[in-house]
Amino acid sequence: MDASAIYVFAAVLVILGLVGTVVPVLPGVLLVFGGLFMGAYADNFQRVGIVGMTIIGALGLLSLGADLLGTALGAKRLGASPQALLGATLGGAAGFLFGIPGLLIGPFIGAAYGEYMARGKLLRAGKIGLGTWLGLLLAAIAKVVIAFLMIAVFFAIRALA
Repeated sequence: MDASAIYVFAAVLVILGLVGTVVPVLPGVLLVFGGLFMGAYADNFQRVGIVGMTIIGALGLLSLGADLLGTALGAKRLGASPQALLGATLGGAAGFLFGIPGLLIGPFIGAAYGEYMARGKLLRAGKIGLGTWLGLLLAAIAKVVIAFLMIAVFFAIRALA
């Protein structure tokens, strides 16, 4: 395959990955890593080699940790039930069908509904919904920042080579 075609494919993967950092259906950071890997592969890892890809991979793992930590801190800190966590996940997936407003509101509604079904207390369900939503929002912001950091590291190493 021609190096130019590989670069185009790499760019498409990175763009899809950036979208995926905020859209729950796409594996954002994994796609960004895949695109950067293809970009390094296009020149046989001459500019961005094993050390650079290891740093980028470590950032990718950090992003996954941020995702888990954000959700856990937002919900568990307030004592959310497992049903609230499941509700937040399902609400986010269902919200995807309604675009950006659905992505913003879906996890809140899902967590609140799950908590209400588990414990039957409306005020508590609202608090859990808000806490879960804030955790997901902070995790999404962290994933976007880390994805751009991965891209910056790639281009910084490439420029120095």
